[in-house]
Amino acid sequence: MTNKHKLTTKEFLLPFILITSLFFLWGIAHGMIDTLDKHFQQILHLKKWQSSFIQFSLYGAYFCMALPAGYFMRRFGYKKGIILGLSLFAVGAFLIAGTTSFESFWIFLTCLFILGCGLATLETAANPYTTKLGPKESAAQRINFSQSFNGLAWVIGPLIGLYIYGTQSTIAGEKLTSMILPLSIIGLVVLTVALIFTRLPLPEITEEEVGLGHGIDVSGVEDKPSFHKPLNRQSHFVMGVMAQFCYVAAQTGVFSYLINFVTDENQNPHFDVKNGPYFLSIGFALFMIGRMSGSYIMGFIKPARILAIYSGLCILLLPVVSLNMGWFSLIALYAVFFFMSIMYPTIFALGIKDLGPKTKKAASFIVMAVVGGALFPPLMGWISDHYTMSVGFFAPIPLFLFILYYSLKGHQVKS
Repeated sequence: MTNKHKLTTKEFLLPFILITSLFFLWGIAHGMIDTLDKHFQQILHLKKWQSSFIQFSLYGAYFCMALPAGYFMRRFGYKKGIILGLSLFAVGAFLIAGTTSFESFWIFLTCLFILGCGLATLETAANPYTTKLGPKESAAQRINFSQSFNGLAWVIGPLIGLYIYGTQSTIAGEKLTSMILPLSIIGLVVLTVALIFTRLPLPEITEEEVGLGHGIDVSGVEDKPSFHKPLNRQSHFVMGVMAQFCYVAAQTGVFSYLINFVTDENQNPHFDVKNGPYFLSIGFALFMIGRMSGSYIMGFIKPARILAIYSGLCILLLPVVSLNMGWFSLIALYAVFFFMSIMYPTIFALGIKDLGPKTKKAASFIVMAVVGGALFPPLMGWISDHYTMSVGFFAPIPLFLFILYYSLKGHQVKS
């Protein structure tokens, strides 16, 4: 194997391992946080729409921090950006662990927002850095390798929820203490990684490498009429932002309420709440398998066509979930996890196509569309509170209908 085809080099091996660990760390956090809705519903007697403010706080942090994180890194460098992200991550984890005795959902949300700002900063920095830590020819391979650990962490994260659910207390002042140990350990690990980064020599990255890290490569492209149109007149971009908003909204709703679905007494079968995180972990495993297999299939079928097929299947499957058809409904819900898997990167790529020098600015707007994950779960929770949890799974159908339209027609670049 020639040097240029290696995943990384001896010089960058340790930095690459540490950067890859960042993907794992924020995946663990996301996987665990998605188990907490049902926990707070039980312990603090919240309604589903109220517990969904967990997702509002987390994805709201991503929306609020996206631009400041980018400005910070351009001003002070990506290494300091990583250290800032890890510091906010650790502080948020320690604050959650340290304030459990207050048994206040709103204090928890404030601490979670701080943690979420750390995750947003890390995600802004990590992808571009992988492009620098080895030969340019294997940059895409390094990104995919690192992102595979993110997928693995999403599977493992809910298993931490098993400890939280299994050691619940009903004593006043101790109802949230099961969160202290896992959050403290996460905080210590993240803080240790941050201290290592302060001592680790890391190369700075260029704007080109920042673009490559987010799937943007405008080098060597020929001038096209679409390059000269403002972004707000690029229909495939505008609808790409809307499609990404819809996707993240639907994904977050489905992820957040799976445990409620499998433990709902109106469901047959339904399962013990303390085993709920197992079911979410299975869902994330299917999501990871779907992402990997989808990437392979795209070597033979156009991404837009796969997006159309997968979104269409989600539209057909969600009524099966909602009609309370026993095991068929549960299998259908897991199939939705699988078919959602390729949507975020596919919509992203279609939305920034043929934008030339405006590509990076466009990418920032598409990333900010994750705010859909903050706004939709409360609506889905409200529907579930007033009807049943299974009925709540009708709510994402219009979102997938828009994604279907985008994949069939809306993604087309107009001159």
